[in-house]
Amino acid sequence: MAATFRTMIRTGLLLIVMPCMAHAAAWDRWGGDDGGTRYSAETQITAANVTSLIKAWDYRSGDIARRPAALMARTKSEATPLFVEDSIVFCTPFNEVIALDPGTGAQKWRFDPKVSTNQRPANRYTCRGLAYWRDPQAVEHAVCGSRLFMGTNDARVIALDARTGTPCGDFGTHGEVRLDPGISLAWPGEFQITSPPVISHGVIVVGSSIADNFRIDAPKGTVRAFDARSGRPMWNWDPLRHDGIEAAQANVWAPMSVDDKLGLVFLPTSSPSPDFWGGKRPGNNADADSVVALRIETGERVWSFQTVHHDLWDYDLPAQPTLARIDTGAGQRDVVIQATKQGFIFVLDRATGAPIWPVEERPVPQGGVEGEQLSPTQPFPTHVPALIPQKIDASQAFGLVPFWDRAACRTQLERARNDGLYTPPSLQGTALFPMTGGGVNWGGVAFDPDRQILYANTSAAVHIVTLIAAERAKGFHPPPGYEFAPQRGGPFAMTRGLARSQLGALCNPPPWGSMVAVDLKAGKILWRSTVGTTEDVAPLGIALHWGTPLLSGVLVTAGRLVFTGAMDAYLRAFDAASGTELWQGRLPVPGTANPMTYVWKGEQYIAIVAGGHSEGGTSIGDSIIAFRLPHADEGPSLRSRTIDRPGGRFAASAAAVALIALFMIAVGWRRRHRRVS
Repeated sequence: MAATFRTMIRTGLLLIVMPCMAHAAAWDRWGGDDGGTRYSAETQITAANVTSLIKAWDYRSGDIARRPAALMARTKSEATPLFVEDSIVFCTPFNEVIALDPGTGAQKWRFDPKVSTNQRPANRYTCRGLAYWRDPQAVEHAVCGSRLFMGTNDARVIALDARTGTPCGDFGTHGEVRLDPGISLAWPGEFQITSPPVISHGVIVVGSSIADNFRIDAPKGTVRAFDARSGRPMWNWDPLRHDGIEAAQANVWAPMSVDDKLGLVFLPTSSPSPDFWGGKRPGNNADADSVVALRIETGERVWSFQTVHHDLWDYDLPAQPTLARIDTGAGQRDVVIQATKQGFIFVLDRATGAPIWPVEERPVPQGGVEGEQLSPTQPFPTHVPALIPQKIDASQAFGLVPFWDRAACRTQLERARNDGLYTPPSLQGTALFPMTGGGVNWGGVAFDPDRQILYANTSAAVHIVTLIAAERAKGFHPPPGYEFAPQRGGPFAMTRGLARSQLGALCNPPPWGSMVAVDLKAGKILWRSTVGTTEDVAPLGIALHWGTPLLSGVLVTAGRLVFTGAMDAYLRAFDAASGTELWQGRLPVPGTANPMTYVWKGEQYIAIVAGGHSEGGTSIGDSIIAFRLPHADEGPSLRSRTIDRPGGRFAASAAAVALIALFMIAVGWRRRHRRVS
């Protein structure tokens, strides 16, 4: 009787829990769910057995074999796969959509939109992912009753049948809608789509990615909405209010979130263009650099919260707004969590946009160049501390050889204007720390709703940004490794590059990439763990435990694990409670994308796209890899690496060996960082 009662209780609990678990296991949204929590309730893989993980399958798209090396050198593999309609589906940097068998990785179907490769996309060939939608009005098994939507590098929105990959003929023209940038493009690729759309209430919303610093009169970054069935335009919304502004644009290039119950779409808006001189866009530039909530059915602006006033640092919002329910200490609240490049965490009421904890307007450095109109203050959250350092001085310069390597870094930091966070760009050169691609980037954060802990990947590096008078900019050739942008229509061009040593290492001390765990209720950082080593750029696989830049995000599971890729070729698992690195799964090239998880035939898998990142200077590939626990007949020889010490296979401590590693880093990193969004 007692056993029967226990069985009934378990069954009842499963009936209650299964709907939530099914959604978490499905991973049918880019961020795991509509709110981008990147959380899975699956517990099959745990800290106790993660070291047993083996490679379940490895699929290659064939891009490396089919496309020229020069073309592949303009790609970034940043896609997060979805698990929908009994398939793993993902997009390649060239917007090919591929469906795989979840258990074997065998290809089921493939769709090629034939994106032109004669263009030069502003942010390289990139596809971060797809959006999935099941039409509640469609009859079961109807053609295009469930759909995949994708934005493309050549600015199309495409709808496919999620089961077959066939274009949905009733959407737009033959399954696609082509976006009109509203202005003649300076070159093919100045205007593209890199992040997945979002869908709610039968409305699909799409942003865009635009070359930020080429010209002041760049294409507008209008956010567009379409009927998910027909492709009919429904509304447009401009992310920059143009009161008193001669010319500028802001856009939404990063992933968005939706709250189906409230009927709201949450936008992380970009900085106005150009990034580093704003004389023709006076004021705070409202709705740029903001979390904005719109009515998804009408485009009506409900609220907006600005994280940077009159941005001159390319500190736009790169991360998907994360929707969560948190214990604030004064009760449960539905919130929007917004991470930034500066390493800030803003927590806002989801219905109103009001900060949950105080945000202070603090004075910031002044004294911009001629024609500039700086904001005297900037918003600083007070409850959650910054995730990364926000100030560096010359005495902290990094370098292995004090009178050469380190001295060169010290000189760079001494010459630059460096008054701390929000030091304005200058003619002498300004040290931006964090860099314009620092803090938390497009990969976003993960949130464990049970333990109320936030997890984030962070990058720490220094950018040197220098303004150049327009008359001197004609024919200007930037130093090696520096980006040059004309900011046409303004009085200043600019150069931007990482502060690096003679050997090519970053001038700020390691770690250069860290995972951070935050107790939101307490406003306390629980732990930091360095992520990544020099193994894949140093001779003999020497693995200096310095961390690598981390643009991608993390996956957290109820098995108390946090998974992430890095700029080296490993997928890693960390203990969610302590931050201890437990496991490394070798990849063919770096997995600079967000990992995901799913359950197929009773087994939990962890998958990641491993294609490398040309802006990060990594090797380039075309794989997606999945790991699972071994079967009884699969021996230890198939297992991935267990971590027995920090630093991986070779822990290097001798200065001479480290110097060799730095030399090899210079080979790989000297070409690095033309621009990281």
